[in-house]
Amino acid sequence: MKDKKSKPKDETTHEEIESLREQLEAMQSERDDLFGKLQRVSADYANFQKRTARQVADSIVYEKEHLIKTLLLTLDNFDHTFEKSQAAESVEAVLAGVRIVYDQMLDTLRSHGVEIIEAMGQPFDPSRHEAMMRREDRSHEDNTVLEEFQKGYALNGRVIRPSKVIVNKLAGTDAPPATGPSDKAASDDEDRQDSPEDTQDSDME
Repeated sequence: MKDKKSKPKDETTHEEIESLREQLEAMQSERDDLFGKLQRVSADYANFQKRTARQVADSIVYEKEHLIKTLLLTLDNFDHTFEKSQAAESVEAVLAGVRIVYDQMLDTLRSHGVEIIEAMGQPFDPSRHEAMMRREDRSHEDNTVLEEFQKGYALNGRVIRPSKVIVNKLAGTDAPPATGPSDKAASDDEDRQDSPEDTQDSDME
C-alpha cells in the first residue's frame, strides 16, 4: 500500500508564513484600535480635569460674590446710620441704630453657617475656648468661664476662631490648659513649675 503524497516543503512553509502574516495584521489592527481608544480616554480625562477645575473656580467666585452682596446690605445700613447720627437727638439713638446693624450682620453670618460660640458662664472647653488667664472667684464653679475677651465663631460646627476667655481657678484644683490643645507644651511647662520639689522648697522657707 503506497503512502499518501505529502505536500512539498516549500508549499507548507508558504502557507505558514501567510497564516502568521494574517495573525500579525490582525494583532496590529487590534493594537491600533486599542491605542485609538486609549487616546480618546486620555483626551476625555484631560478635558474632565479642565472642566472640573473651571467649575470649582466658578463655584468659588459665585460664593464670594454671594457673600459680598449680603455684606453690602449691612454696609448700606452703616452708611444710613452714620448719616442719621448727625441729626440724632442722643447717643442712645445712635447706639440703637448701630445695634440694629450689628444684629443684621449676625443674621447675615448665620445665613452662611456661622454661629457665635457660647462662653460666658460655660465650662471651659479647650476645643472651643482659649484661656488667656485664670482667676479665682468663689461665687462660680471651678473651671468656669468668668469673662470673655474676644468672641469665638464656628462655621458649620467647625471652630474657625476660639473664644478668648478668663477661666475660674479655685485653690486646690488642677488648672485648665492655658490655651487649646495645640499649645499643650505651654501647659506642661506650668505643671513642671508646680512640681513637688518647688513645694518642698517653699515649706522649708
